[in-house]
Parts: sequence; C-alpha cells; structure tokens
Amino acid sequence: MLLCDYNASNPVPMKKIHIGIIREGKTPPDERVPLSPDQCRALKNQYPDVDITVQPSPIRCFEDSEYEKRGIRVDDNMAECDVLMGVKEVPLDQLIPNKTYLFFSHTFKKQPYNRKLLRALLDKKIRLIDYELLTDPKGRRLIGFGRYAGVVGAYNALLAYGLKSNRYTLKPANQCADRNEVNEELKKVSLPKGFRIVLTGKGRVAGGAMEILDDVGIEKVDPSDFIETKYDGAVYAQLGVDEYNRKQDGSSFEKSEFYNHPERFESNFMKYAEDTDMYIACHYWDSKAPFIFTREDARDPRFGIRIVADISCDIDGPVASTLRPSTIADPLYGYDPYLEGEVDFMAPNAIGVMAVDNLPCELPKDASEDFGAELLQNILPHLLGEDKDEVILRATETDNTGALMPSFSYLQDWVDGNE
Repeated sequence: MLLCDYNASNPVPMKKIHIGIIREGKTPPDERVPLSPDQCRALKNQYPDVDITVQPSPIRCFEDSEYEKRGIRVDDNMAECDVLMGVKEVPLDQLIPNKTYLFFSHTFKKQPYNRKLLRALLDKKIRLIDYELLTDPKGRRLIGFGRYAGVVGAYNALLAYGLKSNRYTLKPANQCADRNEVNEELKKVSLPKGFRIVLTGKGRVAGGAMEILDDVGIEKVDPSDFIETKYDGAVYAQLGVDEYNRKQDGSSFEKSEFYNHPERFESNFMKYAEDTDMYIACHYWDSKAPFIFTREDARDPRFGIRIVADISCDIDGPVASTLRPSTIADPLYGYDPYLEGEVDFMAPNAIGVMAVDNLPCELPKDASEDFGAELLQNILPHLLGEDKDEVILRATETDNTGALMPSFSYLQDWVDGNE
C-alpha cells in the first residue's frame, strides 16, 4: 500500500501527505517524540510536498516554540493529517478514526493489557503500523530505542557501583541535560584494579551499553580470555547465546537448534560469573530458553557478581535477582540470595539491582534524535515512496477497513475474547 506516487530518480512524493506528530497521552507521561524539530525541518526539505503539524505538548522534551522556529506548524487539530506518529500507546479516547498511526502498540504478542486498544483500532478503521514490527527482509529491526536503553542502563550500572562501593558519585542520567553531560559525569568513574564486567546480548541494546563502557576506557576482551586471564585494568566481555548456553548432552552448539529447541540447552553462565563484579543484561530472552542464573546459582560461593543492571528486565525470569521493575525516580534495590527476596540496596549481603524498564526516557532528547534519525533513514522512504521490500506492509497490523492484516489473523480470536 503506497501513501503517494513515487519517482525512482527523484524520491519525492507526488501527492501531498500530511503528517501529524501527536502528543503523548499515556500515563505516566513520556517526554520522547518520533521526530525532533531539526528532523521535521529536514523531512520538509527532502519532501517539499509533505506537510507536518505538531500537536502542542507541555511535557515533550522539545518545546513547541522549537518546532515553530523551524517553520513547523503547531496546532491541536489533527483532523487534516493522513499519518499520525507517536511513541507509546495512544489512549482509546484520543484515537481518530480512519487514520494511519505509527506507534509502539504492544499488541502483536497478545499482551492482555492492550486488547481493548487493538479492538478500538479495528472499530475505528485505523491502519496501524507498529514500530516494533518494522524489519528488513531478513527480519532485523530497523528502528527502536534500544541503543539508548543500553546507554542509560550501562551508565546506571556504573552509578550503582559507585554508590555501593562509595568510590564515586554520579548524577542520575535523568538529571543530565544530554549525552554530553553524561560523558562529563563518566570522568568521575574510578574502578579498582582488575574490575570485571560481563554483558549478555549482541543487539543494539548491547551496542549502546558498550558505548558507555568504551567511553570510560574499559577494555573489551574475548570471552575465553576473560575466563583464563587476570587483568590489571578493568575489562568486560560480551557474551552471545552460544557462550552463556550449552547443550545438555555436551554436543556442539548450533544457533539454529538453540532458537528452535531452546529446551535442549542449559546455562553456561556460571563460569563467567566467577570472580566477576558486574553483570549488564542486554539480551533477548525466550521463555522456553534456560535461565541465565538461578537463585541457587546466586547462592553459590563461586558467584562473584555484586551489581546487576538488568536492561532486559524480564520479571521472575532468566536473571534471578530481578524481582520487579524499578523506576527512574528509585532505580536501585537489593536482592539477598539467601533470603531470596528484596532488601535495601546497601545491605551487606545484597546484590545491587538496577531494573528500570523505561531507560530511554532518562535521556529523552538524545533518545528521540537517535530514533528520529532511524525513522528518516530506514522507514520514511518506504512509507512515502515505493515499499519494494515490504517494510511497511510487514509492520501493518490492521487496515483501514477494520480488519486485521493476513499476517496478523492469529489475533482474531484473542481480539474477540475467545481465548
């Protein structure tokens, strides 16, 4: 489905398209936005026939006047817009019928708290394009806030260690104006000799976390060297699924088998958890896959980790110390492995836990600009032009006739309340 005509030699829409940037209505409020003022201006420059209207917002990380100074209309009325873009789920009473929406809907996995939202989208004949489903032909995600989840998560991990060890104090990320101020704060980090960090995950979340570790000057080492070598300076190792899991029968690890039959595998994490100070969890975890470390593992005398920054934040899941999500206002709590429960973060036996589940909101300007850059580069050319790779089609969950798209027909019984 095209939104406009397209000329391959001149990728500019041939029909006028009106894009609306809606204000976030979900509680608690979110300061992020899909496109910054400069990015809206860049979009207008590249596609002169695209109109943009930004809905005024008192909470957005960019002020209304910043859009107006760049020649972008600010108006409460979204009725004339063809495409409406937000970030979080749109409250039901704010949905405008017969529009195309882009936002994170959290519906395609049958999330129970958003069934009413999907019903409303269908009832109002809204075409939903879900950011989370925007992928290339190989299934790789093209857009997301994962990088800044990793950036803030790793920063919070270092903040937690400074507090726990009383070696230094960092300003909370949400009190920093931007990434530049975060980098200034990182200059305060002072780690002891031989400090060791393990990180799980190979995606954009892990990439963001490693940016912070690299900025601090922590050396990245090979996982096998991490186990076998003693280092004078601080080091970290990045682990993939083939390093923190192994076959139960001792045979060789095959990634395709792990993804198709995770029940045949068990955790191999303990050998990395020995003599290690900090763990940063950036992985994607399937509920059928092994736990990374269990409550029994956390009681093992060999288990050395004292700070866990669980960016993935699967509650009562693969990381035993993650009992609940924490908040930006109160990001840290303690886990006592012997009591198997929550205690004060500073308690002597406690593993310090950081499990904030909306980390990018701590640096909303930087996170929004990073997201908007991906939107401009990876998504809008397909949305405004010819969608040859079916990027938009694959991510379109509902159409403007009030029906689920064929790829999402599995949601029908769930929407109807039959399961």
